[in-house]
Amino acid sequence: MNPINTALLSYGMSGEIFHAPLLDAHKGFNLSVVLERKRAKASARYPHIKTAKDIDSILNDKAIELVVVNTPNETHFDFTSRVLEAGKHAVVEKPFSVTTLEANNLIALAKKNGKTLTVFQNRRFDGDFLTVKKIVDSKLLGTIVEFELHYDRFRNYIELNTWKEVSAPGTGILYNLGSHMLDQVLVLFGMPDEADARIGIQRPGGEVDDFYDIRLHYPGFHVIVKSSYLVREPGPRYVIHGTEGSFVKYGLDPQEQALKDGVAPGSQGWGIDPKEYWGKLNTNIDGLHCEARIETLNGNYLLFYDNVYAAMREGAALAVQSEQSRDVITLIELCEESNRKRASVRVRRK
Repeated sequence: MNPINTALLSYGMSGEIFHAPLLDAHKGFNLSVVLERKRAKASARYPHIKTAKDIDSILNDKAIELVVVNTPNETHFDFTSRVLEAGKHAVVEKPFSVTTLEANNLIALAKKNGKTLTVFQNRRFDGDFLTVKKIVDSKLLGTIVEFELHYDRFRNYIELNTWKEVSAPGTGILYNLGSHMLDQVLVLFGMPDEADARIGIQRPGGEVDDFYDIRLHYPGFHVIVKSSYLVREPGPRYVIHGTEGSFVKYGLDPQEQALKDGVAPGSQGWGIDPKEYWGKLNTNIDGLHCEARIETLNGNYLLFYDNVYAAMREGAALAVQSEQSRDVITLIELCEESNRKRASVRVRRK
């Protein structure tokens, strides 16, 4: 391999837990520089890297080919623009941007400069989602009539000293967890015809939305997307009903927790879902009734960076197209519009 010299613009949660371990484990990348203005936490863990104190030193470093923009959401447009203008490729942490207009401008800028631009939609590589996609694509449930997905947490407090809890453009649970969930829906079904959303604050003293209940309407079926920070007893993560049967899946993909625990990505047992969380299938297949536990496909976030490497070095198509991530932002904006109007809104086609 010809490793890609890469820089991280932040060593916060996404940098420390996700990007740095994945890049360090992948032979196609050389994590060279991490931007940390006040500390050198990254270099303490990865002694071979350099610590940058400002973005200009990274943008002026001719050896750096790829920059991961994993800064607060409202800075994504500015920093990604500067990265692309500096002639470097960009991976942007989700959400891609705060507005559709920003996303379109970044897409145009990447094309103008001939640079790779993609978004870290890592939840596409969760084992449970890969399994759900296989079930939907294989039509094991017949014609889908209802698809419901949840991404819930129990956090009955306001976390201190984080931009994520302060009201600002791009903050709140819809941009945070919703950008994962809506991306999964769009991968499976494309843009809906209508969106009907209720978004709110449930935790006392909260400044940002921490709950949403979204209904997306498609011809002949609908999708329910829900998330809350006040779910102590989790229900199913996925529930799918079709004309021939149902599929129900509990549990969260184990990769994030493994990364938090310091497990090396790609090591033995990586991304394997415990048997007790395998989903239940109850359906008819070729006239035969079938009830079974479906072994979860292995998740693997390294596949995201496999694809980035292939795109940059071999000209392969990106798995996460920037236009797809732009559509996620468009859908978020439509959900916010629906919530303001307290009514369903039509999806405006391009």
